[in-house]
Amino acid sequence: MREPGGWWQRKSTPAKVETYTRWSFHFFAVIEVVSLGLPILGGIPGWLAGLLLVLVVGHAVACAVTASRALDWTRGRREQPVHTLWTLGAVTAAVSVTAIVIAEHGPGGDAVDSATGGIFSVVLIFGAGVFAMGVRDRRRVYGLVAGFAVGSGVVAFPLGLPGAATLLTMLAVLLGAGFLAFTSAFSVWLLNAVYELDEARETRARLAVAEERLRFGRDLHDVMGRNLAVIALKSELAVQLTRRGRPEAEEQMVEVQRIARESQREVRDVVRGYREADLGVELAGAQGVLQAAGIHCTFAADGEATAGLAADVQSALAWVVREATTNVLRHGDAGWCVVSVRVSDGRVVLSVENDGVGAGAGSRGGGPGGGGSRAEGFGVEGSGAEGSGAEGSGAEGFGVGGFGVGGSGLVGLRERLAAVEGTLEAGPVGEGVFRVVASVPLRVREVTG
Repeated sequence: MREPGGWWQRKSTPAKVETYTRWSFHFFAVIEVVSLGLPILGGIPGWLAGLLLVLVVGHAVACAVTASRALDWTRGRREQPVHTLWTLGAVTAAVSVTAIVIAEHGPGGDAVDSATGGIFSVVLIFGAGVFAMGVRDRRRVYGLVAGFAVGSGVVAFPLGLPGAATLLTMLAVLLGAGFLAFTSAFSVWLLNAVYELDEARETRARLAVAEERLRFGRDLHDVMGRNLAVIALKSELAVQLTRRGRPEAEEQMVEVQRIARESQREVRDVVRGYREADLGVELAGAQGVLQAAGIHCTFAADGEATAGLAADVQSALAWVVREATTNVLRHGDAGWCVVSVRVSDGRVVLSVENDGVGAGAGSRGGGPGGGGSRAEGFGVEGSGAEGSGAEGSGAEGFGVGGFGVGGSGLVGLRERLAAVEGTLEAGPVGEGVFRVVASVPLRVREVTG
């Protein structure tokens, strides 16, 4: 059973901004109905109150529908809602004209004049503000606001509104419609900017992954290209010598075997460069990546905990930093991350904590990454050609698996830490907070000679 509010936690940051923007404009419709409906119900009796209330509600609904479709258009999900915009313009004109006609030629009374005057101005203001969402050119927005202001005077003055009142009405419509149009245009711009920033963030992460894959490919090519060419030539020479019955063929095959073993060793060295990372380098790299992604970072490292550690201990802890950083990046809502390294009771304790985790993240196997991956893995899940255990996946890299119950990334980290008698704990530790804690016995690098 899903917890209350889970639908909001599962949304990405751009989706949350879009939902907030959309419902803000829907709330404008509620404001229109409440601000105009209360005077109608409070001071106008009979059928006239019902008619005016129906007009106000109809205009508010037209504004809400137009705002929703205009937002879809700005996000590229539909064509420009031209017919809807014209419908809103027609409804706005009909309601405003009806209101001014009732004010000048209908039943008298201060309540009627106040209510109809408010309807005339407010529907023009809201109509112009919402209409501006469906217009992309800035000059057209200016012309739209000015047109509604001039139109209010063109309609009101011939129908009997005094000149001074007409000018005041035009000024009120100009200022109100201008403010609401600016609010609409700014909201749309902000929504588009949030989506573009999120797409740029995804692209930057994918480019980093692609660059690392290319580097890995270049390293393998440099290592294997020459050796494979030599193996091919010597094996071909061995075939020719064998056909001629020459004893030198055995020497050539022994050389092929030697080169093959050397190539295997060199490939292991290349792969080990991805698995045996330096803890200090990984901490500095993680800080730079997180800050570039707009995540506030706090790093607290004890000098005794990072200096002089044995190579296998540094490699295991560096992998925890790398995997944990990747999972922070994979979650679009992370706003801060705290990384600490300290020595406690003869053990090195590494802690990585971040916010922005939805409810139940740990049990879903996604950890802080919960949603879609912002940076795909460099390799494949599971074990590599040389088996599992401490060696793990030979070509695995950033983002392999993911934290959580049963996640291959978590299992791989535990295997790496188990090789150095370490432990790993990962899971939610509060409202929207996820923590990864690795503990390894303190062993320093041996100094020889």
